Amino acid sequence: MSGAKPLAISKQEVWKAYLQVKSNGGAAGVDAESIEAFEQDLKGNLYRLWNRMASGTYFPPPVREVVIPKREGGKRKLGIPTVSDRIAQTVVKRYLEPKVEPSFHGDSYGYRPGKSAVDAVGRARERCWQYDWVVDLDIRAFFDTLDHDLVKRAVRKYTDCRWVLLYVARWLTAPIQREDGTLTARPAGTPQGGVVSPLLANIFLHLAFDTWMAQTFPQMPFERYADDILVHCRTQEQAERVRQAVQERLARCKLEVHPSKTKIVYCQDSNRRASYPETSFEFLSFTFRPRRARDRRGAYFVSFSPAVSRAAAKRIRQEMRRSWRLPRRTDKALTDLAHIFNPVIRGWIGYFGHYHKSALYPVFRHLNLTLGWWAMRKYKRFKGHRRRAEHWLGRIARRQPTLFAHWQLLGVRPTAG
Repeated sequence: MSGAKPLAISKQEVWKAYLQVKSNGGAAGVDAESIEAFEQDLKGNLYRLWNRMASGTYFPPPVREVVIPKREGGKRKLGIPTVSDRIAQTVVKRYLEPKVEPSFHGDSYGYRPGKSAVDAVGRARERCWQYDWVVDLDIRAFFDTLDHDLVKRAVRKYTDCRWVLLYVARWLTAPIQREDGTLTARPAGTPQGGVVSPLLANIFLHLAFDTWMAQTFPQMPFERYADDILVHCRTQEQAERVRQAVQERLARCKLEVHPSKTKIVYCQDSNRRASYPETSFEFLSFTFRPRRARDRRGAYFVSFSPAVSRAAAKRIRQEMRRSWRLPRRTDKALTDLAHIFNPVIRGWIGYFGHYHKSALYPVFRHLNLTLGWWAMRKYKRFKGHRRRAEHWLGRIARRQPTLFAHWQLLGVRPTAG
């Protein structure tokens, strides 16, 4: 029984953590073991994990490094834990999250129950209308440079639970297995891709930034989604002062504000017409900038508002072209393609369509064009006749306007001729 073990971790908690990991899915770690393979000996694997965790003898295996492109260019390194390690991290997260969540700042949105990126973008949108200036903060390599001692000290402010502190310390120093198989020690940082990493990041920045900001600049609201931060100011002088103070504060916490990516932005619109070098910024794959809008009476004006960023729109088109390979799927019927891709299309529209959805129209016109190329390759009668294929799709869209999600939700359909 768990009561005989030195650390009070119950089998039931390990079981609940497994169910959560199973529902979330995810790639295999360094052992190449999938969730399905783990389940081949589910009872034995969960028992061994519980036994080691409850006795204090669980040591996390290395995390598998995966390099992916960053949305703003460059590369981002993820650390993928094994299935059993994800379960172990979830056990700790389930214990720690309820203790820290009630104290978190209301304008912290990342990786929190009941909060989302859409909420953060919407709040930023409102405040850009109310405040003339924004400090767009970028922390250089945040997840890779977190100081381990400071993270452990931050966690200790919320719990003295021996096994939580023990395993947090071990996860922070678990080595990284590179793509070539070599192991590298990790003297700082917490891997993106880990279950517990976002919670540790939120705990750290709640103390390093949120609480400090609320005490030092209570009149200047902010939105924070993990390490993406906006601060709203009344004047340019306030914005300059905030940027300098935040830079000094984060330096004391052994973090660095990126000097070229951090900028002060003027929220230009019909009522704020001054000219400044910076009048746009990106936040959570939305670009905030002056845009033409129409009021309830149909009159046009300029609003400072968000819409899907060019980089995000480009990534969507690239996924359609490179990953979907629609023109080559000539073994599929049109209804099959809709069934396969509609969940992804709905996800894109559900996120980016919240604000200025017309910015999505060119993206999904491109999808219609790609469907036309598919029809040209599938049917001999359309070979070399792009317009004829487009009109055929348009007639289908007229008869079945809900077949593809973008036809239904955006009204972006091929022309029927």
